Amino acid sequence: MNVIGINGSPRKQWNTATLVTKALEGAAAAGATTELFHLYDLDFKGCKSCMACKTRGGHSYGTCVLKDDLEPVLRKIATADGLIIGSPIYFGTVTGETRSFLERLLFPYLTYTVPYGTLFSQKMKTGFIYTMNVTEERSKEFGYEQIFKTNERYAQMLLGSAESLCVFDTCQVDDYSKVVIESFDPLHKAARRTEVLPVECQRAFALGQRVAAVEGV
Repeated sequence: MNVIGINGSPRKQWNTATLVTKALEGAAAAGATTELFHLYDLDFKGCKSCMACKTRGGHSYGTCVLKDDLEPVLRKIATADGLIIGSPIYFGTVTGETRSFLERLLFPYLTYTVPYGTLFSQKMKTGFIYTMNVTEERSKEFGYEQIFKTNERYAQMLLGSAESLCVFDTCQVDDYSKVVIESFDPLHKAARRTEVLPVECQRAFALGQRVAAVEGV
């Protein structure tokens, strides 16, 4: 059992990275080997719509043809048993790197058949982790839920099963006095990080255990 973790945040030691790491710890506790990749460490771009992965009889049919830092990561995911993808919400959606990663990961497996199909050769569990500074109520007002459902739907269609863990009202910085962010109460945010984040880490740990479980793929 091998589970790959993807940190789609530019920060390696804040909310998203912490939760992805905890999820991988949960997967390891369930007996999986794990590996974590930070997308912002990699030099890559999103899908270029070259259609090499769709070319009939082509040598790259079903595989992204681009050769960059993301290529070895995609090869490892192709043989993995589980995948955990974490991203903060920036301007109402996942980070640009996370979106580019999802394009490169999912599009080569999609077949334009009737109905749509997948070239992924196995069934893999995917866990999405989203962090955001808005409350759950505001996230619904902003329509974030549709974004989460869309990512789940494509992962289910092309890879296997999928579920999401959403973490709301997160603390953005360790010292609000150093930045101009007056829309949020620093004391409230500090309390969220001290009191709530550890609880969310437990939920992430459990998510990792489920991703690494053999049953229910």
